[in-house]
Amino acid sequence: MNREDFPILNNGKIYFDNAATTLKPKCVIDAMDKYYLEYTSNIHRGDYDSAVITNKLYDNVRNIVSEFINCDANTVIYTSGATHSLNMVVFGFMRYFLKPGDEVLLNKAEHASNILPWIKLQEEIPFTIKYIPLNEDYSLTLDNIKKCVTLKTKVVSLAMISNVIGDLRDIKSIGEYCHQNNIIFNVDGAQGIPHMKFDFKDSNVDFLSFSGHKMCGPTGVGILVGKYELLEKMKPIMYGGGMNSFFEEDNSYELKSIPTRFEAGTPAIAEVIGLGEAIKYLMNIGMDNIHKQEINLKKYFLEKVKDINNIIVYNKNINSGIIAFNIDGVFAQDTSMYLNHYGIAVRAGNHCAKMLKDEMNIKNTVRISMYFYNSFEEIDKLIEVLKNSKDIFKVVL
Repeated sequence: MNREDFPILNNGKIYFDNAATTLKPKCVIDAMDKYYLEYTSNIHRGDYDSAVITNKLYDNVRNIVSEFINCDANTVIYTSGATHSLNMVVFGFMRYFLKPGDEVLLNKAEHASNILPWIKLQEEIPFTIKYIPLNEDYSLTLDNIKKCVTLKTKVVSLAMISNVIGDLRDIKSIGEYCHQNNIIFNVDGAQGIPHMKFDFKDSNVDFLSFSGHKMCGPTGVGILVGKYELLEKMKPIMYGGGMNSFFEEDNSYELKSIPTRFEAGTPAIAEVIGLGEAIKYLMNIGMDNIHKQEINLKKYFLEKVKDINNIIVYNKNINSGIIAFNIDGVFAQDTSMYLNHYGIAVRAGNHCAKMLKDEMNIKNTVRISMYFYNSFEEIDKLIEVLKNSKDIFKVVL
């Protein structure tokens, strides 16, 4: 699907590492090149022609995000990525919201970006981190959450789709339950927003983070969206130019309104413009079409891999384009190196979910992560190489 839009695919390589970062279509590259070649300027600092063009393009990306996920444009904050966004929530809002004895619910399938900031904040505030138990298939459900909630529970923070198991959490139902119990619901959308349609206003989410580079956009740019009344209570974690109205010798100062107050300094201008182009590109394809293609690819792989006796798939029944597997008796990194020998790129390791080993009783896996531009022919090639994996150490060693 749409493979002709990705020049990098002309190199004959097979790319199955889309959960780490996605390939970039030519329209995104062209939009960024145009900024650098035709109207380079800073934003909100100049009155000349090229600055006016830059301001318009940069500011309009908020409207594009608003259309994409159905949120208010003035609640769209530009960040450097999902990690930055999640840290803003923890250190800009939760630092002033949580009290000693409060409980925050996480789970051991989460990415480091949704665990480490909480651990760090716990050094300042003696709140309790509780880990929601996972099901036998390592998925997380609302029932899991209900088992952990007490009167002290103030926050549930989890990924829309986990980055190793790939389970799609029922965000709307979880959010509804959280609000019924006065619990803040914080969502890491890095693996979800690029792959399916999402409605922020209908989702019961309080804060949502996602990255540009996982959705055909450039690296170094991401989005934080929050409910306006909560963003009003959030404090910036960076101060400087562009986010203030004035500051004086007597130490008085005034910050600009949301969202600008959270965007100190010169931002990643070309990257924001590129992200806007990427979002328009995905909307043109259709998020339902993207999700359907990924599911069909995964089903095709699972049907083909059944004939290979030494392949262990850990998440067969998960409804996303992420597949975690190992070759029986083979170290995950050796499998990755073996596949690379045949021009197939996958991820091997713990995938930044270092606590998941406690649930799976295995530290490292090989991860295949699909996107809409992957093809059934690529899977056929992967299956062919895996069938010959008895020769893996002739290749790796």
